[in-house]
Amino acid sequence: MYESVTNRILRYWIPIALLSVFLLFPFYWMTVISVKPNPELFNLKLDPYFVIHPTLEHYRYLLTRTSFLRWTLNTTLVAFASTFLSLFASIPAGYALARLRFPGAGLVGTSIFLTYLVPPTLLFIPLAVIVNRFGLANSYWALILTYPTFLIPFATWLLTAYFRTIPKELEECAVIDGSSRLGAMCRIMLPLAAPGVVSAGIFSFTLSWNEFLYALIFMSSTVMKTVPVGTINELIKGDVTFWGSLMGAGLLGSVPVAVMIFFFADYYVQGLTAGAVKG
Repeated sequence: MYESVTNRILRYWIPIALLSVFLLFPFYWMTVISVKPNPELFNLKLDPYFVIHPTLEHYRYLLTRTSFLRWTLNTTLVAFASTFLSLFASIPAGYALARLRFPGAGLVGTSIFLTYLVPPTLLFIPLAVIVNRFGLANSYWALILTYPTFLIPFATWLLTAYFRTIPKELEECAVIDGSSRLGAMCRIMLPLAAPGVVSAGIFSFTLSWNEFLYALIFMSSTVMKTVPVGTINELIKGDVTFWGSLMGAGLLGSVPVAVMIFFFADYYVQGLTAGAVKG
């Protein structure tokens, strides 16, 4: 019994503890910097990992002297809208690739996934021309309509793999009972594919929330910027960096994604696992 407990500690608990410390250290570092006053922050003789006199001055500056709350609102609206639009397109696309037999289905699926591998640095120039031509620059639609260009391919691939894990017999029974294919997809497939849909949704929301390049190019005014772009532009001014407020913005900006993953962690892991196995 003693050996089994020792082996369990050595094989599982110690690696898990080390990995947890490694993963949580950036959040601890951001927290320390965000509550450390400037005299301590720039005093190299003090221990950088601890705070002697914590302060909320950096958060006060962030929330009152910048448009952080407006940036958060912009990021939230764009992330939810682009995620909804991506799922609206990727769910039927993934279902069609998984269930419908048509010539070139495999080639179409591979092509859709390969488009996800195209770097955004190659796409932002033609997308900028399209956005300006339609008069969408510096508006929510500029990001809502461009983010799905990299969200839909991966979500489609993930949902295709997950739909394939669901037995066809369930859908065939629904069709025999008089349901249409669309009805079978909505009543049978979607409830069973909930983990895959949630996983694709979290993936899309996370990428939309953290996206930087398109938001930097398509949003010019300060009030329309997103959190990643606004914090960099407003808290790094030439050779002056507001480290405390910058770390506070990074910490607050990571909360929505962390909360979403926390509540849907089981669905997220299940969806990614099924996609990896079948894909």
